[in-house]
Amino acid sequence: MSGLVSPDDAVLAIVGDDAVHRVQGLPGESGPVGLTLALGRLRALGVGALRVALPAPGHPLGLSGPPEFNARALQAEEAVVCHGAALGLVPEVYEAGPEGDVHAEVVWHVLPVREAPPADVPSLGEAERELAEALREATQVLSRLDVAGSGPVAEAAIDAYRARAERGRAQDVLAPGYPPRAARVLEMAQRVGLLVSLAYEGGHGGAVSASEMAARGAALRPVERTARRAQVAAYNSVVEEREKGVR
Repeated sequence: MSGLVSPDDAVLAIVGDDAVHRVQGLPGESGPVGLTLALGRLRALGVGALRVALPAPGHPLGLSGPPEFNARALQAEEAVVCHGAALGLVPEVYEAGPEGDVHAEVVWHVLPVREAPPADVPSLGEAERELAEALREATQVLSRLDVAGSGPVAEAAIDAYRARAERGRAQDVLAPGYPPRAARVLEMAQRVGLLVSLAYEGGHGGAVSASEMAARGAALRPVERTARRAQVAAYNSVVEEREKGVR
């Protein structure tokens, strides 16, 4: 939206492996439109950037209301909020195609949003400090729950993460215009998220009873929240710096 990449490149990055993305409810359009047209129309409406929201039950991360938009975003566990126009987009993902050739299609529903600061989004500096502590906590929880002791399973997951991280660097996981610190914060947040996933999924350690599983969840939820907050801070850092007059 800021003009640093072409619309076609932006669409390719958004679509990824999905087959089709359409936008429903765009002002001035009577029906769904393609993503390229939608991005151009949003820019014409004054949208200069898009903020990411990653809400979860009890944590409306990145949202600003109203309740109708927040409810849809919480159900999807993700949303995009426009900077420069009081609009937000919530994705609806569904499968299409015949058996054996099923693919994902996405409809982005455009809804009005409240023009207010997004909920619970830290600065990059705050996110980086919080992540350093969260990484220590996640490692301690893994060790205490004996999840790290699952050996090859944990090692394979960490190796896969490292491979994805290397591929991400080669392909520029963040679009042009982001501060270098944002990429560092995003990478660390993804690493913390991986460790949390290992702790939730590891079934070869000592946490096997219902009470132990509950204790695992209680210990990891704050760490997982910190990682999500940091991801949102990284993705939205261009907008935040622009608002502060840095760019």
